Amino acid sequence: MQAYFHISDKNRKMVYLCIFYGIYKTHYGMIYLYQQMTPHSKEVIHMRKSRTAVSLLTAAAISASALLTGCSSDGSSDGVTTVTILQYKPEAVKAFEKIEQIFNESHDDIKLRIESPNEAMTVLKTRLIREDYPDIVGIGGDMNYSNFLDADLFEDISDIEIIDEINPAYMKMETELELLPKDGTYALPYAANAAGILYNKDMFEENGWEIPETWSEFIALCDEIKKTGTDPLYLGYKDTWTCLAPWNALAVGLAPSDVCSSVNAGKTTFAAEYAEVAEKIKVLLDYAEPNPYAYSYNDACTAFARGQAAMYPIGSYAVPQILSVNTDMNIDSFTFPANENEQDNVLNSGIDLHFCVMKNTKHKDAVYEVLRFLFADETVQIYLDDQGGIPCKQGDFELPTFLDGMKQYITDGRMSDFHDHHYPSEMSVDAMIQTYLMDKSADSAQQFLDRFDKEWTRYNRDLIARVKKYEEGQQ
Repeated sequence: MQAYFHISDKNRKMVYLCIFYGIYKTHYGMIYLYQQMTPHSKEVIHMRKSRTAVSLLTAAAISASALLTGCSSDGSSDGVTTVTILQYKPEAVKAFEKIEQIFNESHDDIKLRIESPNEAMTVLKTRLIREDYPDIVGIGGDMNYSNFLDADLFEDISDIEIIDEINPAYMKMETELELLPKDGTYALPYAANAAGILYNKDMFEENGWEIPETWSEFIALCDEIKKTGTDPLYLGYKDTWTCLAPWNALAVGLAPSDVCSSVNAGKTTFAAEYAEVAEKIKVLLDYAEPNPYAYSYNDACTAFARGQAAMYPIGSYAVPQILSVNTDMNIDSFTFPANENEQDNVLNSGIDLHFCVMKNTKHKDAVYEVLRFLFADETVQIYLDDQGGIPCKQGDFELPTFLDGMKQYITDGRMSDFHDHHYPSEMSVDAMIQTYLMDKSADSAQQFLDRFDKEWTRYNRDLIARVKKYEEGQQ
């Protein structure tokens, strides 16, 4: 389907946001967009549904003088400034309600309002279209953030001292999320999660199994466990996204952290960088439940909780669900030993929540005061106590015991982001991986890798062109 509009200055940002954030992709979204246009703007011009069109609209929108001049109020009344945060984790609403209450009880001149709606990203995108901006957004460190940043929606906050307190590994991840290099700092990492291997600690102790540090040791352990009649691993690949957990955990140890940007710059290919990842993720099938594509994420959590497998390659986010099935289960974790040299192993950890300041905020001083409160040790601990996870701020925080096996990697900063945080959702890499794993043909790996490169070019064509132009300008 093709769309046709004449874009008036008044509607440039609205149209750009609609297209950029995916509202154009639905029939009802197109109707909404058309209805919001002024009569003058309903003239017909050709506009392809592609990233090239997005890029053209991006340039037009950013060049418009009214790009970030929203119509929201400055949030001040009777000497009290209201600072609004919209955050995307409804499961953390209780923690944020407590944080909001403590802040408001301790501040007379600033009122904090934290919004935690369901489908927060949809709500946020709709508000951006309406130019109804919160002061701060709390979102994940993934392509949504990359796209928002690329749209020049966030304030440079490199002058806030909190940056010096953040684990440098997570600040590096922020830089790697930039589609094109930018000067400044635009997000403060708050909490992270990690993926590797969860294991049944009691089962390991009863059998005298040692934590493997190399790929060979891991395979030897799987062989040993298999001889006891217990499945070494449970995968639960019916839900395609679960295929990404071991994929990411292997990829961070076997491929460069900047592989996506390097591919965009024409310096390498996924076929070259992901060959070993593709090989090793398929080996896991030999040690898992029969036909893992018949079992969902919920099934896998339940099976692991009931002792049907010794290990589960998944993220730390699965632990609450596992414990809901077996509250007494003794769970620990270790970094996926993807390499033959332990020193080459890297913990797969990514930013689950970071805070960004909207560029049009009218009261930056009050916003900074809120950020300082959010990043106070006591506030961070409130969030961790409620949600678990890993603090992005350095300090002496209480971590869940199931992260004990990963603590040294966190302390040492031997971490790298989830590779899928850099994949466009339209590419459906999870489904591609599942299809590859189900393919038993001799050349399945090469077919998969070739398709990866082909699909990447298809969905990132405009970005690749922009990167090329940028690189040429740097020479």
